[in-house]
Amino acid sequence: MDINKNYFDFIGLPISFHVDQAVLSDLSRELQKTLHPDRYAHKSEREQRLAVQYMAHLNEAVATLRSPLLRAQYLLSLQGIDTISESSTAIDPMFLMQQMELREQLEEIPDQDDPFDELESLQDDVTESLEQLREQFAQCYQSEQLDTAAVIVRKMQFLEKLIVEIERLEDRLDG
Repeated sequence: MDINKNYFDFIGLPISFHVDQAVLSDLSRELQKTLHPDRYAHKSEREQRLAVQYMAHLNEAVATLRSPLLRAQYLLSLQGIDTISESSTAIDPMFLMQQMELREQLEEIPDQDDPFDELESLQDDVTESLEQLREQFAQCYQSEQLDTAAVIVRKMQFLEKLIVEIERLEDRLDG
């Protein structure tokens, strides 16, 4: 085992935006069985420490590869592109205006006659936009249009945050 390998190689997957989640689960489960620190309880301190490090690396790898946004960011980081810093990529002003409008729409939902219906509609729209961005990212990454892929990741970040805000509002309205 080598924790210096990228997450894909560490788990045994091809480097790609599209990851079969069932295969990821199967491979990670097998690695967990092999690497779990309990299996090293009778070994030396060094081997126990390595087992803990391997499990931490595996857990981080799985969490990253399960999330489309984190996976996209990770893929770009492997190419030396930072999409996590807030100022890393300029965003199209039209997209930013749309985001402001969506957030205004979200703020108005509690005052609607049927807030849950409005919330569901907004969530469906945002989820559809997010799916489109994920496909665009996959195409740009595949064709090595990395600057465009970085812009798409930043847009994905906005929509992921909006999904979280929608879920929070839903929880508040339920409570």
